[in-house]
Amino acid sequence: MIENATGIILRTRPLTDTSFIIHWLTPDFGRLATVAKGARRAKSPFAGKLDLFYLADFSFLRSRRSELHNLREVNLKDTHAGLRRELDYVLQASYCTALVEQTTEMETPLPETFELMSGFLKHLPQHPPLPQMLFGFEVKLLSEQGLQPDLENDRIGPDLKQILRILLVSDWDSMARLKLTPQQVTGLRQFLHGFLIYHLGKVPRSRPSH
Repeated sequence: MIENATGIILRTRPLTDTSFIIHWLTPDFGRLATVAKGARRAKSPFAGKLDLFYLADFSFLRSRRSELHNLREVNLKDTHAGLRRELDYVLQASYCTALVEQTTEMETPLPETFELMSGFLKHLPQHPPLPQMLFGFEVKLLSEQGLQPDLENDRIGPDLKQILRILLVSDWDSMARLKLTPQQVTGLRQFLHGFLIYHLGKVPRSRPSH
């Protein structure tokens, strides 16, 4: 059965000398894995359409035996080219994709997570690399999963609690305008690192440290 979806590419890896496995984040199907047969050939119809963070409409033939489906067509919508201007953009985006993969299940609808990731990738390169964008992504993703920090009881300073409240409700442009001191950045990074470990058991190794 051929199905259609819109998705963001979270990860790619070679399967054979000619094929890739593409991991997608979609609103309706959640995280989805497809095989792009022949994609590594120079004249493949997939050429130039399958890379990290690309947004595309695609069709796939659902497998009856596994969670690895056959990719049929890809219509590219956005390459998020601005992310590739700065290494820090790529590092932040890569960490967020790893966090999404760690905290979600395969083939479960994830419309809120898809919108969160879409907005993050769109707005990230519109501002200098900022730590609060990453913190905002973390707290919003945690909140979606019912893991919002308890700001009444958590043992952090009142200034950090207020910043976390702002991050939870702010859009990306508002987050970018926040002025954080180096001490606040360090405090938020340490608090969220510990919070993630407590609730998730581990933090992706790619979490930026600056």
